[in-house]
Amino acid sequence: MRKLRASEIGAQRQTPESLAGATRLPVVAVLDNIRSLYNVGSMFRTADGALLEALYLTGYTPRPPRKEIDKTALGATHSIPWQYFADPLTAVAAARERGAKVCVLEQTTSSRVYHTVIREEFPICLVVGNELTGVSEGILAAADLAIEIPMFGIKHSLNAAVAFGVAVFELSRIWRSGQPIVSGHH
Repeated sequence: MRKLRASEIGAQRQTPESLAGATRLPVVAVLDNIRSLYNVGSMFRTADGALLEALYLTGYTPRPPRKEIDKTALGATHSIPWQYFADPLTAVAAARERGAKVCVLEQTTSSRVYHTVIREEFPICLVVGNELTGVSEGILAAADLAIEIPMFGIKHSLNAAVAFGVAVFELSRIWRSGQPIVSGHH
């Protein structure tokens, strides 16, 4: 075993030109009043890694171009389609118009463990809430389902960008299970 060289890794990845025809994961993510620029950048990079359909930035969520976002996004602000909505509920309604079920990543009285989503529930609008207050009550009331990541230590939740990554890649695994992986394009 040896570590792949940057040129070998690059040869396996999408190019800006190939993204136009690429099959994207049928997930639109709504960032509901995320406050950290670094979390937003990390979420862009994760969205690129899983090849999400889009990111919807809402409320006071910072948006590109910002050097703090770019520091962690590493160019992903150009590869993931994104839109800004002042009102998070408008963003959720736009995703619902695309046929998506609204799924909040939140601890609720009806939350399911994040890995129990099934393919028939796609397309999904995954809502990730504010680092301190979580998903807003209005979106919670409009949600079709809630998923959560079990915690086993003393903290009750993960960092918003980390939780987003866990959920997005599990959704990717569920959606893509049984499908062949083509020459490094996962």
